[in-house]
Amino acid sequence: MEAAMGLMRRIHPKHADTALSALLSLLPDHSADLLSQVDQPLQVLCDVDCGKEFILCEYNRDADSYRYYEGGISSVYMWEDDNEGFVACFLIKKDGSKSGHGRRGYLQEGAWDAIHVIEVGPEDEGTAHYCLTSTIMLSLTTNEESSGKFSLSGSIRRQMNMDLSVAEGHLCNMGRMIEEMEGKLRNSLDQVYFGKTKEMVCTLRPPSEVVQMRLPDS
Repeated sequence: MEAAMGLMRRIHPKHADTALSALLSLLPDHSADLLSQVDQPLQVLCDVDCGKEFILCEYNRDADSYRYYEGGISSVYMWEDDNEGFVACFLIKKDGSKSGHGRRGYLQEGAWDAIHVIEVGPEDEGTAHYCLTSTIMLSLTTNEESSGKFSLSGSIRRQMNMDLSVAEGHLCNMGRMIEEMEGKLRNSLDQVYFGKTKEMVCTLRPPSEVVQMRLPDS
């Protein structure tokens, strides 16, 4: 199980479904643990009755059926737990490719998958305990004539615990926590993946202006 989790942390997000299916067939006794601990890139389906899109995940899955909620490219699912509290799952999927919904950017392929699960405890003297677990999966591919094909992907997972007043309601508290967490994870991805990649590329192949500065005068 430890080796399986290590493999899933290192595999490209777009191959996660195939890898997880293979691991489920190899480790059938650990299927529940794998499905609960391994996050996969989010998928989108369209509700034929409403004509709206919604996001698929294990939190809104019942056998092979996925329940529809609120539509859009982001979805929210909530359910009660056994400790007189409740759990909320906020899903956000952004397509940054040329052919994506927004058609923004110049990526051949690009996806931002965010999974935020918040466990909210029962209220006690006007406060409640919030436990937020967030996973961000990022993948992008460029294929330009000048630079060639380049692919970068990765995922990051963090947890945040806070005791907050419920005077403004649970929704405000959860929204602020998610915004803060997404900002931190975005900065971490920028430093870890983009920063390190830029450092390595510039070390192996310094920009032309740097090379010219180092060349002696002829």
